[in-house]
Amino acid sequence: MKILLTNDDGYQAKGIRTMAEILKEFGQVTAIAPKMPQSGMSMAVSMGGKPLAYKDLGEKDGVRWAYLDATPASCVKLALNTVFQEEKPDVVVSGINHGTNAASAVCYSGTLGAAAEAALCGIPAIGVSLDTSDPDADFSRVIRYFPGIFGKLMARLPDRYGIYYNINFPKNSCPGIRGIKVATQGMGRWVKEFVRWEGSGHAGPGEELYVITGEFTDDPRNPADADHRLNDNGYITVVPHKIDCTDYDEVRRLRSLNIENIINNQDI
Repeated sequence: MKILLTNDDGYQAKGIRTMAEILKEFGQVTAIAPKMPQSGMSMAVSMGGKPLAYKDLGEKDGVRWAYLDATPASCVKLALNTVFQEEKPDVVVSGINHGTNAASAVCYSGTLGAAAEAALCGIPAIGVSLDTSDPDADFSRVIRYFPGIFGKLMARLPDRYGIYYNINFPKNSCPGIRGIKVATQGMGRWVKEFVRWEGSGHAGPGEELYVITGEFTDDPRNPADADHRLNDNGYITVVPHKIDCTDYDEVRRLRSLNIENIINNQDI
């Protein structure tokens, strides 16, 4: 099995190094990750005609390593256009992310942005996250349980285009893993996201400095199988996502309003 590995925390992060060790038991691992942390980049690509620094770091402990000074999705694009130009990888894995990507975090996540880029190219993809921001996080739960999840997913991949998976592990402060749940993406948002920065910094004339922070607020409409709620209760969650963002219920509703007939009732 040919595996492309990336992340959004940068190639030196403990999470991606841990995932490399897990995945090399399944096949040939090539890791191409951002040079610097790229959290919150979603599916952004590094455009504007700016040359992007790439460095092949060689092979270490059976894994080929490289970095690109760009977003996670850009790392996947480069990999598919260079290293995997002739033969595409069997799967793209993004992670292990230092921090949760449950609920609406998926909308911002560079981890999931890389997985989405792979899915857009017709390649199975999996994003993996642990609910901790500790750079020296204990990933033993992922080491123990992810191989079984990965093996099960790869053995029975869907035959539909554009599917990718978001796997979240609960924080280590949860007393124990209660199980694995196939979940839905939870709803919620961050409030008080910007606060004025009172510390030192470089501000120009008339400028004020702000730092992004925020408090996550749950949505009471969330079902019991919302991923972040299950994570809080000690479950590992697996949420299937797809590239096609069309709301098909709304398509049917709009058609029922005869919107398509508006132009037919006017002179063209």
